[in-house]
Amino acid sequence: MLNQIVIVGRLTSNPEVVKSENGGSDRSQITLAVPRSYKNADGAYDTDFVDCVLWGGVAENTAEYCKKGDIVGVKGRIQTNTYETEEGEKKKSTQIVAEKVTFLSSRKEKEDDIEKSDDELEM
Repeated sequence: MLNQIVIVGRLTSNPEVVKSENGGSDRSQITLAVPRSYKNADGAYDTDFVDCVLWGGVAENTAEYCKKGDIVGVKGRIQTNTYETEEGEKKKSTQIVAEKVTFLSSRKEKEDDIEKSDDELEM
């Protein structure tokens, strides 16, 4: 049996670490916006929003070095949780539990590149 996934997308918000109260590992929840590789009936690309949970050093490093709009790769496993709402309705949620996060690019780098190319045009 194998439960492994690799996904690449843009962070939808700034990652934040939640410190464990009982001395356990720190945790962060991120969402990646991942565009589909094909167009819908209207001729536009749909986007999936994928929830990921990060633990320990992976969570801390991602929060320190990444921000909303950055492109990251996540390698991990899929986990499905079941829970009951206040109304007694049973629900499922699926998320990726990250083993590794790779920082691929940031919006800041793009902004810096645009400013550099504008400076070169002025010369």
